Amino acid sequence: MKGSIFEGFGSMVVAVLVALSIRWLLIEAYVIPSGSMLPTLLIHDHIFVNKIVYGVRVPFGKTWVVKFSSPERNDVIVFKYPRDESTFFIKRVIGLPGDKVQYENGNLYINGEQIEKVPATRPEDFEWVRDFELPGGKDDYVFFDEKLTEEGHSTLLRRGQIHSGFGPEEIPKDYLFVMGDNRDNSNDSRMWGYVPMNNILGKAMFVWLSCDETLPVLTFLCDPREVRWGRLFHWIE
Repeated sequence: MKGSIFEGFGSMVVAVLVALSIRWLLIEAYVIPSGSMLPTLLIHDHIFVNKIVYGVRVPFGKTWVVKFSSPERNDVIVFKYPRDESTFFIKRVIGLPGDKVQYENGNLYINGEQIEKVPATRPEDFEWVRDFELPGGKDDYVFFDEKLTEEGHSTLLRRGQIHSGFGPEEIPKDYLFVMGDNRDNSNDSRMWGYVPMNNILGKAMFVWLSCDETLPVLTFLCDPREVRWGRLFHWIE
């Protein structure tokens, strides 16, 4: 009997260590709390973040043990908010070290060239957004693809808005410039500056669960009656 107790305890310890190792090294789950990344990410999207794609860090620290790659323009990343590192943000990488970034009248410029806007290629992204999640309602917004890369990504701008400007400024070494896809409703690098590379936690991979509403008391859990089944295993672009 005594041996069974110790064996059971040992198995539990091993299971906990394995789970913590996976979270530290490989993947971690996060929940989207706000609409700053609409229409790419919805409120109550549950996502997996790739922790190893950029490298391996000291557990619970910011020092890199080994680096495999650097974030690329258009990556959607999770990072520690520079003004309060107990808070995690998710945004899209817009400017890399050495880039000169400018944002004016809803137009993005990188190294002096305006980033192309084209008609949206994924209309379903905007269809998921609920009217009340955007100030003024969906009819007040322009939905398009911004071609940071060849694939482009879904972006929102509010019609008639005086869009907050930025730059032109050159991004320093070891820092990134990030923005939300919901451009007029995002607290990002335009307001508080650059993201240090050491603050990056990983790259967003896919939505594994999504719901319109959470449970009344356990607000971190999806209401099973409100699951958005069509978003399960939706890849984040």
